[in-house]
Amino acid sequence: MHDKASALALDNAYKWEAERANDLWLTQPLGGGEIKTFTWGEAMAEARKMAGHLQSLDLPAGSHIAIFSKNTAWWIIADLAIWMAGHTSIPVFPTLTSDTVRYTLEHSETKLLFVGKLDVWDEAKAGVPEGLDCIAMPLSPKTDYPQWDDLVGAATPMEGTTERTHEETATIVYTSGSTGNPKGAMINFGAMAIAAEGLSEVVHPDASDRMLSYLPLSHVFERWVVEMGSLHSGYQLFFAESLDTFAKDLRRARPTLFVSVPRLWQKFQQGVHAKMNPGKLSLFLKIPILKGIVRKKVLSALGLEECRFAGSGSAPIPADLIHWYRNLGLELLEGYGMTENFCYSHVSRPGHTRVGYVGNAYPAVETRISEAGEIQIKSPGMMSGYYKEPEKTAETFTEDGFLKTGDRGEIDGEGRLRITGRVKELFKTSKGKYVAPAPIENKIQTHPDIESVCVTGSGHPAPHALIVPSPEARKKLSSDEGKAEFAESVQQHVMQINSTLDHHEQLGFVAVMSEDWTIENGFLTPTMKLKRAVIEDTYGSQMDSWYAKKEKVVWV
Repeated sequence: MHDKASALALDNAYKWEAERANDLWLTQPLGGGEIKTFTWGEAMAEARKMAGHLQSLDLPAGSHIAIFSKNTAWWIIADLAIWMAGHTSIPVFPTLTSDTVRYTLEHSETKLLFVGKLDVWDEAKAGVPEGLDCIAMPLSPKTDYPQWDDLVGAATPMEGTTERTHEETATIVYTSGSTGNPKGAMINFGAMAIAAEGLSEVVHPDASDRMLSYLPLSHVFERWVVEMGSLHSGYQLFFAESLDTFAKDLRRARPTLFVSVPRLWQKFQQGVHAKMNPGKLSLFLKIPILKGIVRKKVLSALGLEECRFAGSGSAPIPADLIHWYRNLGLELLEGYGMTENFCYSHVSRPGHTRVGYVGNAYPAVETRISEAGEIQIKSPGMMSGYYKEPEKTAETFTEDGFLKTGDRGEIDGEGRLRITGRVKELFKTSKGKYVAPAPIENKIQTHPDIESVCVTGSGHPAPHALIVPSPEARKKLSSDEGKAEFAESVQQHVMQINSTLDHHEQLGFVAVMSEDWTIENGFLTPTMKLKRAVIEDTYGSQMDSWYAKKEKVVWV
């Protein structure tokens, strides 16, 4: 698959504009039950007007223009307009603190900022540098910025087509690294095009498919599967309004392609079990005459009755959860990728899955395991480097051009990759034994009342787990009886897990946190990964006292 043969995102947009101008493309909830739709022709007409406005600003060619917004139809239209006007887009995660917003905008030398739908604006707006020109997109918080609709209404539409090259930088995506300032991964148009083409070869989407966009477009995964995939294959996109309306949004879209994170797949299961006893459901699914009816009823209630490709990523998914969905007739497929390779790395193939493995490499992706056990990948979706950070770029690649992922792993006889942990996350107990926390955390996370977990214990006689109860569980903890039930349930769970671990890995106790770990308070990255250093720094001084208590469950 040669990059020059891959149609670039803009070329595809122009093609659909010409061939399918009247076909529905984007469906956007406006609130209160109101919906706005865009055909390909309408969306491109809007993009042409905004591109015309951007051109009228006479910014230097290739200027950096940022988008700070949750997912909306206008996010994608703005991205197209930026590219059409000859510039580079800088996505800003919609959950960042003001300090990180400021760092991203200043480090990227952003010349203009689109501000869209946001929940964190009151805190984040302090991070917008003084004097930076801004445009308020539809659904944005109230500001004094020029309004998108006014600018589009007054603009002269850009005519013709803009030619962008494969080598030009399309976007700079700032990693949500768990330590230090984020790094800006420069992704060119060619890498994005090849990733979209490779996705098409594996998933075989077409214009009849539908996706719901709700994972952040500011992250490469959603950008690739939703935006680039749709531009490549022409499928419809629906947007989610809010967490409260998510179930309704999902049923409106009835996606044929649906990708999520393990925690949401787990919440779907819990929702089903709340309405139907798990034992009864399991029994019904074993009765041939009822099986099909029950499957359809459960999947229809979730909005997934027409889903033909279901994926899970960002973290390992428990094996029993995969089996549960398979029982419902939905084959959950795991995938793996990184910002640095535009997520174009690995995916499980239908009918060729192995539980616990993230699947085979996408077309033209090379994978190897280093002597130290690190997964190293060479992908055509690879970044050209970190913006303004040549030293960090050099550190990230081997001399022969493989990306050092920082993940440990192994490959089976059929080329399927398994992630076994992070290279730098291994810690040593006071007994001199190394512990890999991630596999233990994945087992603990299967408990329905646990929202987040971090296994640690460097320098102590045994590892322990810090856990954050789920919002539902937290309601029960207000009474002594509720706390006792929770502690007993978690203790039983940990005993069962300990029986599967080597002696030096077995948990000494569980510490139950009284505060949530969120993106906003700095315990999680914008892609919901643990910031281990923050967690260990915050609670490190208390750990000796926890061990001294010699209790199986410690309340913090």
